[in-house]
Amino acid sequence: MRVGVLTGGGDCPGLNAVIRAVVRKGVQEYGHEFVGFRDGWRGPLEGRSVRLDIPAVRGILPRGGTILGSSRTNPLKEEDGVRRIKDTLARQEIGALVTIGGEDTLGVAARLSGEYGVPCVGVPKTIDNDLSATDYTFGFDTAVGIATEAIDRLHTTAESHMRVLVVEVMGRHAGWIALHSGLAGGANVILIPEQRFDIDRVCGWVTSRFRASYAPIVVVAEGAMPKDGDLVLKDGSLDSFGHVRLSGVGEWLAKEIERRTGKEARTTVLGHVQRGGTPSAFDRWLATRFGLHAVDAVHEGDFGTMVALRGTDIVRVPIAEATARLKTVDPGLYAEVGVFFG
Repeated sequence: MRVGVLTGGGDCPGLNAVIRAVVRKGVQEYGHEFVGFRDGWRGPLEGRSVRLDIPAVRGILPRGGTILGSSRTNPLKEEDGVRRIKDTLARQEIGALVTIGGEDTLGVAARLSGEYGVPCVGVPKTIDNDLSATDYTFGFDTAVGIATEAIDRLHTTAESHMRVLVVEVMGRHAGWIALHSGLAGGANVILIPEQRFDIDRVCGWVTSRFRASYAPIVVVAEGAMPKDGDLVLKDGSLDSFGHVRLSGVGEWLAKEIERRTGKEARTTVLGHVQRGGTPSAFDRWLATRFGLHAVDAVHEGDFGTMVALRGTDIVRVPIAEATARLKTVDPGLYAEVGVFFG
């Protein structure tokens, strides 16, 4: 069988580990051939592909990003998108497609598989860790590690100048990165999308820390919103999946804190730094296991499924189930860390 592989959405540490595992096991144990589609769903739309064999994936395990490239292309919004994909697969004699991505990429795979008969197997990828069907997604551990290290470094700068430092991390709908890195880095305030925040209360926590002769660190997810406000946006533009471009809440928060408390405040936006670089040991391990089990599903013809982590086991779940709802931070879990605020 010839098998196609694509990586969609934002880049993420561990993507290359999945590709490597899929190809290595698929070639060595099952005798399959592999084709990599370039730049996410744009590849099968435009028929752009490269050969994937064992020499092609040698040495890519520790590399960040993806050797196949990625994009946020939504083929369901392209003219004749489904037909063009099916024509590409037929022309290249592709019998199955391994789709590695997050909510949007897998959402397309679910529809192509369920409604149009395109044989897809999904692999979950998102640094936000917000796919409900899996305990963890690869990329999350690396992102948390990078954010934690940044917070550790910012403590000394905050203390040296006795100023507030606001750290903005990724997290559109889910605050997992903010929660984990904020707790691990000793932040004094953590703000997440699941809980609208009261700016007066935040300023109260900041003032309390200064009374203790301590310069506070505030960690805020990009999707966090004030109690009486809306999302802070870069601009009003939308991507092909209808998402607005976030980022800006950190700067807004720093200005409000400075205006209300009289204390100097600065912002650090980690942005794409969280996505880049070599994956952590855990993400290499998880991504590799996902790849191994994904190619098993392909070989067995178990299409329309996604591999997922449950405890220490890799299981298969319907892709449609995995994308039906997001995994967000439970209010009780958020309340646990509140003892460190202020």
